[in-house]
Amino acid sequence: MRRTTTRNILALLSAVVVISLTAAGPSGQAPGFPTTKNGEWAYYTGDVKGWRYSPLDQITATNFNQLEVAWRFKTDNLGTRPEFKLEGTPLMVKGVVYATGGTRRSVVALDAKTGELIWVHAEKEGARAVNAPRQLSGRGLSYWTDGKGDDRVIYVTTGYRLVALNAKTGVPVPAFGTNGVVDMKMGAVVGKGQQIDLETGEIGLHSTPTVAKDVIIVGSSFREGLTVKTHNNTKGLVRAWDAKTGKLLWTFNTIPRPGEFGNDTWEKESWATNGNTGVWTQITVDEDLGLVYLPVEDPTSDLYGGHRPGNNLFGDSLVCVDLKTGQRKWYYQIVHHPIWDLDMPAAPLLVDINVDGKPVKAVAQATKQGMLYVFDRVTGKPVWPIEERPVPQTDVPGEKTSPTQPFPTKPPAYSRNGVLESDLVDFTPEIKTQALEVAKRYRLGPVFLPPLVSKPEGPLAALTAGTLSGGVNWAGSAYDPELHAFFTHAGNACIAPLGLVPPPKEFSDLDYVMGTAGQTFRPIVGGGEGEAADAPRPGRGATPPPVPTPPPAAAAGGRGATPPAGGGGGFGATVQGLNIVKPPYGVIAGINLDKGELMWSVPHGDTPDNVRNHPALKGIDVPKTGQQGNVGIVVTKTLIIAGDPLVTTTADHPRGGMLRAYDKQTGKQVGAVFMPAPQRGSPMTYMVDGKQYIVVAISGGNYSGEYVAFSLPSTATRSTSAPR
Repeated sequence: MRRTTTRNILALLSAVVVISLTAAGPSGQAPGFPTTKNGEWAYYTGDVKGWRYSPLDQITATNFNQLEVAWRFKTDNLGTRPEFKLEGTPLMVKGVVYATGGTRRSVVALDAKTGELIWVHAEKEGARAVNAPRQLSGRGLSYWTDGKGDDRVIYVTTGYRLVALNAKTGVPVPAFGTNGVVDMKMGAVVGKGQQIDLETGEIGLHSTPTVAKDVIIVGSSFREGLTVKTHNNTKGLVRAWDAKTGKLLWTFNTIPRPGEFGNDTWEKESWATNGNTGVWTQITVDEDLGLVYLPVEDPTSDLYGGHRPGNNLFGDSLVCVDLKTGQRKWYYQIVHHPIWDLDMPAAPLLVDINVDGKPVKAVAQATKQGMLYVFDRVTGKPVWPIEERPVPQTDVPGEKTSPTQPFPTKPPAYSRNGVLESDLVDFTPEIKTQALEVAKRYRLGPVFLPPLVSKPEGPLAALTAGTLSGGVNWAGSAYDPELHAFFTHAGNACIAPLGLVPPPKEFSDLDYVMGTAGQTFRPIVGGGEGEAADAPRPGRGATPPPVPTPPPAAAAGGRGATPPAGGGGGFGATVQGLNIVKPPYGVIAGINLDKGELMWSVPHGDTPDNVRNHPALKGIDVPKTGQQGNVGIVVTKTLIIAGDPLVTTTADHPRGGMLRAYDKQTGKQVGAVFMPAPQRGSPMTYMVDGKQYIVVAISGGNYSGEYVAFSLPSTATRSTSAPR
């Protein structure tokens, strides 16, 4: 059942026409084609290259603190219950903001100046949405135009259907697919080619489609991979569709079939009995070269690969394919035989840099392990040497790890990616001693320390950093085309214990899943699972699904899990409630991509309340620690902007978070404004009628999803001009 509210359709169309006229771009710009140069934001990442950059400069270091709330849009009624995990980044085209929100993943169009609702659309998918592996409102949507008045909003439903809406009315486009919808579950398979069930089959997407020229490119994702029920899961794939008609153009199999390149890296015919290896994050495109860049995730399962011997292409690889045909041009596997949940987590950045005096068209792939891999985006050749170095080997029965892994020689790591004794918390000698005692229960080591079979007497797990989360995750990074600089927020203290236990046989057919010996088995579910609009509510007449509780094992956190609040980490590997590793817990970092050098790195966010107010730290001068979490950034002509991932209560502000601005050259914080909840979606910026806005999604804890727009007071913008 479709629902589109239009509130007097003739008046609506008139309003949209007026908005379109007031948002016209500079003279000489072809009408109808949105761009950040016009002050618009037409892609999840601002442009199809993934930059998250806008040339707007009305909001600066000198006036950032004057920002005030221009409008706000609460998403509570976009579904049957509020959403507390709003991660979207809106678009703004022709004076209209488009966004997803709520437990039904509704699409809304808002007036960009006031936030007033213009229209709302939702697909009521029932059991299909309830069964979906990726629920809630997702990360956003996409926009397509023919430049002649056919303007469309494109998004993926929780039930994995591709929908094209008329951007002016919110009504599905009849000429696209079947009455505006393409069922993307058709063609998704398990095993050697068995079609998945259209209602219960496991495949979905949080990220947005990528629109390039007249092509829509869509990846695939699945349930969190730490306690999956089967290694023979749905197979990942990437497909392209005609933006005008919804016709399938090409398919790229991320698990190569017999006869396809890479099939031999799945030894013992394990390609046929394994799945995942999707592309769950953002895809970027070089439209001039006609090349698409696919950041591929782990195969099933994230922490144990005994059912899939070999390097497992194209798991954890960056793959370049042709925009028109989907044919592979080149690839680079960044993690061999993936068993760390080190998916390629964010949009590859397409950057034009100068290295040793020569121009290079490059692609930079950020990672959870805190290392930036930079390639020539035409040939796939590393811009700086990437060395295969020996890494620790597994002792898990049935597992075989790769003897080496790729390490870039430049740039240096931008976040912590291992846990050694020197990393342990040391606020006081007593705390350091306690940290050493806690660490004795775990195996410590550098990046690529493999998981181990958990033992009650120890070690309980391999203690790792930047695996399940940390470094750069889905929120991504940014590129400044003037400075040739990479900017990112990085989680620096996501400490994950990688312990394995045999699961109850009635729960999973894997030999091992994540857990801790001696504890009751609890499946690890993704964030928001069971929160779909039509999902039954426990306690209101519905019976919640049973939770298996046989042999010893324990849940830990994954991509959708929430680490302890206030800077705690390690899911039990803590010291008096403090993170077992020393700060900074989260940083903003800048890298010069011409030189491959770290420019600066600074803590991001106030010191968490549980650290600042800890009784054992009374009287101790604790430096600013920053905050653990994953948040996205936006870069403008003058600033880097990012919100806090946690809430705090300080002398400077009531309980809440801050939206912060940093100087691009030095990393110095130059401004901050209050938000009532943490940042969850990546911020964006746009200009309408001479005024610049910054919009960010906030939510978390008991604060439900809300888009908040900031702008300067009218008196502060009178002397400013349109974007240059």
